[in-house]
Amino acid sequence: MGRVINPDSAGRERTRLTKATVLALRALMRQTQPDDTSRDLASFISLALLQISETIDVSVEAWEKRGYWLKADRFRLEWEWAKHSGKQMQDAVLRDDWAEIARISAFVGGKLMKVVVSDKHRLGTPWVGAYQMLLKSGRE
Repeated sequence: MGRVINPDSAGRERTRLTKATVLALRALMRQTQPDDTSRDLASFISLALLQISETIDVSVEAWEKRGYWLKADRFRLEWEWAKHSGKQMQDAVLRDDWAEIARISAFVGGKLMKVVVSDKHRLGTPWVGAYQMLLKSGRE
């Protein structure tokens, strides 16, 4: 019997989310005035960062089972900013604080500076409707 390969691993999901976040950051930086699209973009960034932070523990589980504690801790520290920035962005979107959104976007852009998204990506526009999703998750 052959090896079972999970095509939807946490690492692959994190890669997809980081690329989509970079696209959303680029689109947000092109916005001249805050509008519904801007809210969707900022909401998507916050939700994506929170999802990225959820993939971290899944990724390091295998390392910890093998006793690679240092590697696991370094990886957690490397991605620690994602959860914090996601929560900050979420709060800023809900308060409509565009100065804070710009500050957080610049910080996240710096962290994801090395992420390469090709011009022929197939990610589409995953941020459409993200503001409504954020409002629903904020009420729960």
